[in-house]
This record gives sequence, structure tokens and C-alpha cells, in this order.
Amino acid sequence: MAVRHRLIKVSPQTVWDVLADGTRYAEWVVGTSASEPVRGQWPEVGSAIAYEIRVGPWRLSNETVVRYCDEGSELGLEARAGVLGTARISVELRPWGPYCLVIADEHPLQGVGGKLHNVGVEALIQVRHRTMLARLARLCEAEGSPQRESTEEAGTERPRKPRGMSAHRTAGGHG
Repeated sequence: MAVRHRLIKVSPQTVWDVLADGTRYAEWVVGTSASEPVRGQWPEVGSAIAYEIRVGPWRLSNETVVRYCDEGSELGLEARAGVLGTARISVELRPWGPYCLVIADEHPLQGVGGKLHNVGVEALIQVRHRTMLARLARLCEAEGSPQRESTEEAGTERPRKPRGMSAHRTAGGHG
């Protein structure tokens, strides 16, 4: 099994909010170019997201189905990959101080992918998970930070500078 973890510097609730938004699946899942909820209320068990993978001029459409959901802490998915079969993916969220430890666990479940599963496939899944968790971290950390969340709970919001900019400019162009 390919298991990878990442500490994301926001609360588990912030991470869950991104995972539970079926319209954002393609933003954090590597290889997915587009996605949309197609059945049920994501992330309820049995709900599904249709996704598209583009490789050059070719497009592959399939779906991911929720097989297990413990709201706020774990999402169990079955991703269909056409002739390759299906994969079981578990995304677990654990509180880690003010942050969230995210553990992604994936392995082929059915079909050709399960029969051909080997150390080389494991290595590819590890690389994919590293990128997927980095994307998820960027999305979640852009949503909020522990300091921002705690000030929002207190009824105040701390202003933040736009990323990558040293000074915030007004519409007139003056700093």
C-alpha cells in the first residue's frame, strides 16, 4: 500500500471543508483536469464525482465514488480508471496541535491495476501522493491559517498581505 502523510498548517475542519466540496476535486487530485458531482450529496456514502483526465489529445472520463465517510476525519473513495480497474483511496485527517496531519493511503482494488501491482507502481503512487498532498496543502493554507481561524472565531479578522507581494497597492497605484 502506498501511504503518505503531510502536515497542513490549518485546522482539520479547514481541510475537511476542501475535501467535502465536490466541485474542488480536480484542484487537488493529480491527473484530474475537470470534475463535477454527478450523484448524491458529496461526500455522503454512494455519492459520486465524474472526472476527466487529459493526456495530449486523449480524454478519459470516469468517476470516483464515496465508499466511507466519517465526517471531519476520514474519506474513503473508490476511483474508477477504466480498463485499469479501480483503486481504494483513504484520506484521513488527524488533529496535530493547531494543524492537521493528512494521511493518504491508496492501493489498486480491482482489475488489471490490482493484478499488475508491484513495487514500481507503489513508487509512482508515492510521487503522485506527494504532489496531491502539496496541492491540498496549498488550497487549504490559502483558505485560512490557525491564527486567522482563531481571530475569526473571536469575531475579528487579521488582515493578510497578498502572497508574493511586498506591498498592497490601492486602485490608484499608490502603496
